[in-house]
Amino acid sequence: MLPWRKVLTATSQSLVKQLHTSKVLKEAVVLNGKQIANEIQNELKTVVDAWINENKKRPTLVAILVGNNPASKVYIKRKMNAAKAIGIESYTLHLEDTIVQQDLINEINRLNADEAVDGIFVQLPLAEHIDEYEVSQAVAPNKDVDGFHLENLGKLTVSSSGIVPATALAIKELIIRSKMETFGKNAVIVGRSKHIGLPVALQLHADGKDYPGALDMTTTICHRHTPHTELEKFTKLADLLVVATGIPGLITKEMVKPGACVIDVGITRVKVGNKYKLVGDVDFENVKTVAGYITPVPGGVGPLTVAMAMKNTISLAMKNHLTSK
Repeated sequence: MLPWRKVLTATSQSLVKQLHTSKVLKEAVVLNGKQIANEIQNELKTVVDAWINENKKRPTLVAILVGNNPASKVYIKRKMNAAKAIGIESYTLHLEDTIVQQDLINEINRLNADEAVDGIFVQLPLAEHIDEYEVSQAVAPNKDVDGFHLENLGKLTVSSSGIVPATALAIKELIIRSKMETFGKNAVIVGRSKHIGLPVALQLHADGKDYPGALDMTTTICHRHTPHTELEKFTKLADLLVVATGIPGLITKEMVKPGACVIDVGITRVKVGNKYKLVGDVDFENVKTVAGYITPVPGGVGPLTVAMAMKNTISLAMKNHLTSK
């Protein structure tokens, strides 16, 4: 059992103190995803060290990179660095972007059959001639670090013990570690993707009566076809607003309920003058004057997503160890 609900560490206690202080000062607390991710990675390293000390196999993670997308290379490097820091064995299988879909699936099947491999993830996006859905379904459910396989997504719909997509898990962990009140509160998710929006909504609305750690929120999903006037009506009701659309600056100050928690998953590279910068879906500078809590871009959800991918890898390694007996 991983120690996710142990007594808060000094880092989390400091964050909670910030949250309470912000209520007095009436200004948004910027939720430091990197700080919380470091805390989680330290916990995971303790788990892996204990696992190895029991003479069990070191968890092994394989990343599959197709092509040479610069952003994909950066994301994989971050995951590999996190794996190394925690004590997870890892390597990257780098394939040319000219590879045909069946050959890619054959490589995945080879890793599925390799008992030394505990977790697999395919870095997205893929080349246009490759069907991302078919490739995601090729990864065996018991090695599916991303949680994209239908079996794992299906388990999530019934609050079962499958692997949860890392970003959705990151958002839940951020909420829990920040000690936010969720029971009966309103949550609005802007974005309905099967990898982020939908699993986030399922995590937020799950019933605590049947699912330990569930958040019991009243949850609404909006999307790119929700008329802006209607979108604003929903977002103004949100105690928790999660935005994952890839539309820079979509959420403005006027759309946010005072004191709400705003979690920005979007990240887009835009040109400002002669330079490029990363921005989120939320007008950060103005929204932070209204919100109670807010995540920055970058440095918010991203580092936590990497940490949760490592958590998934360790969970898979432990489950696979039990089933191999």
